[in-house]
Amino acid sequence: MEKRKQVLIVGLQPELIDFSRPEYAAFPGLTAEKVMAGLNAGAASLRAQGYEAQLCLTDFGATAEDVLRSALIQNQYDCVLVGAGVRTVPTHFLLFERIINTIHAHAPSAKICFNTNPGDTAEAVNRWV
Repeated sequence: MEKRKQVLIVGLQPELIDFSRPEYAAFPGLTAEKVMAGLNAGAASLRAQGYEAQLCLTDFGATAEDVLRSALIQNQYDCVLVGAGVRTVPTHFLLFERIINTIHAHAPSAKICFNTNPGDTAEAVNRWV
């Protein structure tokens, strides 16, 4: 039996996001609960396709690299997906760079992919794995 491919989904801890801030104006009605539901649905979609999928949720930078590093050294991932919430909000630019460099340092053989929303998480992974 072939080992299931390992996928790590990196995103922000939804309960830390202040959706009233201007950088989230493009996402009216978004809540922590909706974000968490989307993250869980993306992981469930991957599992239904035969992947092992885990979430790695970080803060905005104080411990983000440590949390991600810990996840990356606990398992060998075939793919690491960095969510749109990290990548597309301009105020998260430096966090995004730190996340990419942490992945590069601690999972150099993993493919890196990006989704545009939780609904296309599996599609993003399937492009590379």
